[in-house]
Amino acid sequence: MRKYIAFLRGINISGRNKIAMPLLKEAFEKKGFSEVSTYINSGNVIFSSDNLEKIELIKLCEALIIDGFDLTIPVTIVAVDELAETLTHAPEWWGHEKETIHYAIFMIPPMTTAEVFAAVGEIKPEYEQIASHDEVIFWSAPRKTFNKARWAKIASSSVNNQVTIRNSNTVKKLLQMSQ
Repeated sequence: MRKYIAFLRGINISGRNKIAMPLLKEAFEKKGFSEVSTYINSGNVIFSSDNLEKIELIKLCEALIIDGFDLTIPVTIVAVDELAETLTHAPEWWGHEKETIHYAIFMIPPMTTAEVFAAVGEIKPEYEQIASHDEVIFWSAPRKTFNKARWAKIASSSVNNQVTIRNSNTVKKLLQMSQ
């Protein structure tokens, strides 16, 4: 058995794609996953499963959402040990400054970090910082100048539907909960 985190993209936003977390947890358990827990309402599911290929797990999770909630929701899966390793490579500026927004941008396969960088473009260094490790991009921008940052506009980019974004506090809490 291996522990994973499923990141669902675009649920419970402005009344759209509503999924209650207790029902999502139940759907994962019915699919045969164990040690299932959810965290906040944005679609974060910690679970254990046989050591399946990531793409196979993604397909299973997307299918259970279609079957249980009649929604087509993109999902990405990260093994907890891989996330822990990735976070050891987070830049030292990521996740610390209080008046700064810190995001982890997770790729939804087959999207790659290289494709996201190509689509969104160079940062504006006076307004933001960026780094990546494996298939996670670490991005930070001060709250005061957030709207001036190029990467603040990722939501309107061509890759928006192929990534899912979590703030640093959520990512760190999920890792803590999963260990």
